[in-house]
Amino acid sequence: MTEATPALSIIIATYNRAPYMLGTLESLAAQHLDPARWEAVVVNNNSSDATPEVFAAFAAAHPELQLTMVTETRQGLSHARNCGIRHSRAPYVAIIDDDEKVNPGFASSYIDFFERYPEAAGGGGVVVPIYECPPPRWLSPIAARPIAGALYLGDHIRPFPARKYPPGGNMGVRRTVLERYGLFNTELGRTGEKPMGGEEKELFARLHAAGEKIYYLPGAVIYHLIPASKLTPTYFDRVNHMGGMSERVRTRELGRGAYLRRLVAEGIKWVGALVFAVGYTLRLQPLKGWFLLRMRWQISRGLIG
Repeated sequence: MTEATPALSIIIATYNRAPYMLGTLESLAAQHLDPARWEAVVVNNNSSDATPEVFAAFAAAHPELQLTMVTETRQGLSHARNCGIRHSRAPYVAIIDDDEKVNPGFASSYIDFFERYPEAAGGGGVVVPIYECPPPRWLSPIAARPIAGALYLGDHIRPFPARKYPPGGNMGVRRTVLERYGLFNTELGRTGEKPMGGEEKELFARLHAAGEKIYYLPGAVIYHLIPASKLTPTYFDRVNHMGGMSERVRTRELGRGAYLRRLVAEGIKWVGALVFAVGYTLRLQPLKGWFLLRMRWQISRGLIG
């Protein structure tokens, strides 16, 4: 008998994070939805740890779930996500990361959303950071954005605000939209331990430019696990520098005008960073102010190249 096509495919790219991936799969197993209505496609992006064995053991213990592991040998998050999309079957595609856990209503929220909003090209949900150790004193809410990616826009479905896009670890798109506009830009996205980014922003910017509608989904929640290794000044500098490089690649592909506008925007952001830095200093929190300026410097370095 032919297996019924699920309504939602959940794509998870993974690289050398078997214990975290297992936590992600365990949270999917707790979904309040018939397993026949969704599938999970895990993409092993050249992992050298026990990822295949951990996945196989979990799949064997949960035969009721539709779980598939495929391999992408081209290194990089965008390559892996594109591979997962190509191997998936459902009309709706959701993408999460291997260091997250999802709420029990995650899958049903995306399916309900796409069925209730036929005009929607895609959407994204809530991101709740879970710190595995106390955050350092220098980490302000602004400085935490490139590390934790917290997102909460209220309790109601609504269009994403201007210049905001769904987060990379909690986004969904109709398959027909991906077929029409293309997949992730493989010049962007994390590669191994290199925290490049911007691939989801570039995709949704393409959709926005074409007039497609993108929504915020409060019912789809992911809990982003933040290990101690991401709370060091070294990682902070690297992720911000790579963020600037990603913006340089993304805007230059759009043309000289887009890149120049991004440079102007960076100058405005410097003014904001200086204002916040002075404010933190006056509140006797100079480290927070200093790291905001440090963040801006690293982003600018990457942007200018």
